Amino acid sequence: MSTLAIEPAMQANAGDGASRIPGSVRVNERVIDKVIREASAVAIGASRDDVTVEAAEWGGGLAVRIAAKLPVPDLNDGEAIEIAVPVIERVRVLQAELAEQFARLTGREIRRVSFTVTGAVIPARKRVR
Repeated sequence: MSTLAIEPAMQANAGDGASRIPGSVRVNERVIDKVIREASAVAIGASRDDVTVEAAEWGGGLAVRIAAKLPVPDLNDGEAIEIAVPVIERVRVLQAELAEQFARLTGREIRRVSFTVTGAVIPARKRVR
């Protein structure tokens, strides 16, 4: 199992701002993949089971590959179809949003986000009581 090295921690020092604390932090790739998968599922609006991810070192940062089923409106709902954003546009917006979120969550620079749409799912309607 490989690990990703993280920058040494910073410690506030009264005199000169911040100084480094000796030591290192290592995070298993499995943990990074899990964080990215959870964040992706929430952003996409899909079940975790419908999302697969892979993160790897690339160009001094991380490259992320996501494969997921996208939620789409019920094809019998004309209003929802009229206001729906095209799939390509939705995925481009998701790529940018997810890259920012992954960087914030992992503390790593995200160099690439590749997104493969593997299918479409119609979310179950929730009943109101």
